Order: sequence, then structure tokens, then C-alpha cells
Amino acid sequence: MLPAVGRIVTPDGVVNGTLVVDGDRFDGVLERDGEPAGWVLPGFVDAHCHGGGGFSLANGDPDSARAAAGFHASRGTTTVVASLVSSSHRFLLDATESLSPLVAEGVLAGVHFEGPYISAAKCGAHALEVLRDPDLGELTELIEAGRLDDGSGAVKMVTIAPELTGALEAIEFLDGQGVVPSIGHTDASYEETLAGIDAGAQAATHLFNAMRAFNHRDPGPIPALMNDERIFSEVIADPVHLHPGTMRFAFDLSLPAWTLLVSDAMDAAGLADGHYVLGRHEVEVKDGTATVAGTDVIAGSTITLLDAFRNAVRLAGQSVQAASQMASATPAELLGLRDVGAIEAGKYADVVVLDDDLNLVSVMRRGAWIQV
Repeated sequence: MLPAVGRIVTPDGVVNGTLVVDGDRFDGVLERDGEPAGWVLPGFVDAHCHGGGGFSLANGDPDSARAAAGFHASRGTTTVVASLVSSSHRFLLDATESLSPLVAEGVLAGVHFEGPYISAAKCGAHALEVLRDPDLGELTELIEAGRLDDGSGAVKMVTIAPELTGALEAIEFLDGQGVVPSIGHTDASYEETLAGIDAGAQAATHLFNAMRAFNHRDPGPIPALMNDERIFSEVIADPVHLHPGTMRFAFDLSLPAWTLLVSDAMDAAGLADGHYVLGRHEVEVKDGTATVAGTDVIAGSTITLLDAFRNAVRLAGQSVQAASQMASATPAELLGLRDVGAIEAGKYADVVVLDDDLNLVSVMRRGAWIQV
């Protein structure tokens, strides 16, 4: 529940006080005297998530997706996008049609296709046999499969490697359709990356991971993405994916307004080590690290966005306010979600309450407390 006086993180700064909620919306913040206890943050917004709590967001099953969204909500992620991994066009069409009603209902914020239009050289845990060059016909059908009754679209983001044949045309098309083209799983050169940005790319899918490494004579995509204010950069803030020094470097250079924390979580998030499935691969989780079974290839993460938020503060030296922005306001802005991401009058009353040590106390979603 809410503390009598908490440190409330608002777009204008930290306010000592309490919230006013009217139905499912914020009505304001009341400043109050007294020693504040704990933090009151806007609900987290995860733009890149494959599942959690033993349930998948990537298999196209609406019951599983609802359960996965419920798990993440219980950990503070009150808005979540279902990220599908590379697969056949038929599977992606069927999955989009199955998940779109959950978007209309507000259970999910949208659908993200992390492939299949990605580089075979940087495919990570994606199945090689389904990777292909971007196809405007396929993309048109996928977008239409996610069309909702109100005219809006369930498809929010598509990851593309800009060096592929037809990629620039696909990026330009997606941008024109109101879908975020995100550069990722790429072996692009610096120049090819800039061409993708000029074509309309708006984001970087898990910056540093599954992309050509930086070299001072062959810089590749990383500095092109980090130096361009047109790009929002995803960061998986766990020490499996990134050294804490790399996290700090990314946060300090890109700044919270252009950096979003993502979980990239798969089904095993919140569960014990063991064997799981992601897309077409069997995944082994050992000591919290998920890899394609029998290899050292990372297959998503087992963290939640709450873990990423705490890692940004504890491991990478970010302030609570900065980490909160990267976990809420910035991803909401990227995805064009106007009703979430900040504590201000008129937005959905989505709240994460933490104690002074950043331990989870309670979660409110759409004005109702949920079990944590």
C-alpha cells in the first residue's frame, strides 16, 4: 500500500507526499510534511519481453500471455509488450491474431517482432532456418492482422538488421505505418546503420548484444546508434548481458531520455534453474543464466524490469529518478503510449511502491492493488 508520506517520482521531480487516485486514473499528488518512507514510482513499461513465471509471451497462446503479463505485473511491470521471436510467416500471423484481443483489452501494450528480418551472423538464439530478408507483403499482412476495432494497431515494433536486402525500404514502410523500426541482431557497418536511421529507424534492440562489436577502425552499429538523438536504445541491465561498466557508459552517454530498460525475459523469469523453451530452441537455465541448450549462446534473460531498475541503481550508479525514467517514461514515449509511464493527472494509476532499500512493497495497476 502507499506510505503516509513517500518519495513520489513525478515528471517534475521527487515530491514528498501521497497520491490521489480517481478510479483507474491519477488525480494528482498531495505534498505532505513528515519524514518520507520508501519510493512511489510509475509502473514499469517493458517494451521487450518474451515471458515469465513459467508462461510465454512468444508462443502466441493468449492464456499463456495473460498469465505472463500477470506475473510481470506482480513484479511492478504494469505495461508489457509481447515479443515474438523469429518464425514462419504463418506462425507470426496466427500469433498476432491471437494476441491482438489482449491488446484491445489492455492486458498487453502491443506486439514486437524480434525478427525474422535479422542477420544470420548475429542471430543469437533465433533459429537460422526461418531468417529471411524483409518483405513488404509480409509486413503489411502482419500489421493488418493486428488491426484493432478502433483503427489502432497491435503491432508496435519490428527488429530489423539494416544491412539486409530490402531493409531500408522496410524501415521506411514501418515508420510510415506508425510501427517502430528497431535496429538489432545486426552485423551492419557504421554507414549501413546510419542509412537505417536515416530511413526511419527509431530504436536499438538490446544495445551491444547481438550486434557487431565496436572497433576503432570499424566502429559498426554501436556508436552510430548511441550518438544519434533519433534513436532510443534498449539496455538489458543485468550482469549476464552487460558488464556494469558498460551499463554505466550507456546510461551516461545516451542519457535516460533516450535509454529504456528492458527485461528480454523468457519463461524462466522468476523461476528456478532448469529446462525451458524459447521459440524453436530448448533453453537451459543455470545460475539464472539462460542459454540455448548445449551451447553458450544467451537466450533472453531471467530478470524482471524491477531487477533491471535495481541493477541500474546498484550496479551502474544511476539515481532512482533516472532509473525510473528509463523503466517507465522513456519506453512509453518510444511506443507512443500516452496513458502510462508517469505519475501525473489523467494517466492510468499504475504504481510501484518500494521501501528505502528498493525492495518491492506493493503494486497498483489501473487503480487497483494487485497481489505481489
